[in-house]
Amino acid sequence: MAFKKEVFGTLPDGRTADCYTLVNDSGGSASFTNLGGIWLTMTVPDRDGHIADVLLGYDSVEKCLTYPGHMGEIVGRNANRIGNAAFTLNGVTYQLAVNSGDKHNLHSGLDYYRDRLWDAEVEEGSLGTRITFSLVSPDGDQGYPGNAEIAVSYTLTPDNSLQIDYLATADADTVCNFTNHAYFNLAGHASGSAMSQLVWIDADTFTIADADSIPTGELAAVTATPMDFRVMKPIGQDIEADYESLKFANGYDHNWVLNHPAGELALSAKAVDPVSGRVMEVYTDLPGVQFYTANSFPGGYKGKDGVEYGPRQGYCFETQYFPDAINKPAFPSPVLKAGDEYKTTTIYHFACFSK
Repeated sequence: MAFKKEVFGTLPDGRTADCYTLVNDSGGSASFTNLGGIWLTMTVPDRDGHIADVLLGYDSVEKCLTYPGHMGEIVGRNANRIGNAAFTLNGVTYQLAVNSGDKHNLHSGLDYYRDRLWDAEVEEGSLGTRITFSLVSPDGDQGYPGNAEIAVSYTLTPDNSLQIDYLATADADTVCNFTNHAYFNLAGHASGSAMSQLVWIDADTFTIADADSIPTGELAAVTATPMDFRVMKPIGQDIEADYESLKFANGYDHNWVLNHPAGELALSAKAVDPVSGRVMEVYTDLPGVQFYTANSFPGGYKGKDGVEYGPRQGYCFETQYFPDAINKPAFPSPVLKAGDEYKTTTIYHFACFSK
């Protein structure tokens, strides 16, 4: 294992952001920046040994700060949506910024964690080289209660897994629900549409949402619907089906209720590119995953290598507590109690199958 540190760019206030690249002995590498703890690249071999970067993303500070899509970002304190940009906790109502439609909150913006320089530490662990980004989020930050100490660790293992460990504590009850907003395309980030790639999700139900993508509280069976990924199928096979949930979101942008027991780290989703032979397995101990197919990504924004990304050229597996869970008592709770520890793990394992 090895790593290197380089200058990534300069922030508007003159501070410097760095890029850290981890390299293993299996042809894999991953890079990150302390600006937002953003996951920038993931290079892995295909079945013939050809290396490609399978992560869509940006290659400058300016793009990370201003371009759309939240590519590779650590999202918190709460990932996904909170209806009416407000919640009540211990009898107190907290108001958040409105940044989704005309009344909801998305990814805890507008003061995103991606806009901040995190502390960084690189070390050799038992699983491989690990970089940990840490941040102190003060009471009232983004509208949430409690002073929170947050650490997110990325470990690149010898078998081309990227393990993400989230850890947080707070001195008051608060909402805590982190994810990573990476977009994947197993054919390579510059390869265009990802709709021919295959996906499997271990979920019998998903959370029905309204036209604003706010869950109604109902769990719907995937059986006999386009939302059924229990048998692997091409992403594009049913994405244009005449189905209300798909019409609302213009494709897949929904939370699947994972089948594994609560808190158990388990294989929960898988993606395959039949052409390159690359496979990605997603393991998580969280109860849900948002499968998002970049439906609304606007044109005109150039990412890495000058590639202009468009709709459906990548997809996300955002492991999480369910959207708007803080306002839905029947959903698994995203509340972190004062003095308790929020601790969760998600693993993206990259491999290949033979011809």
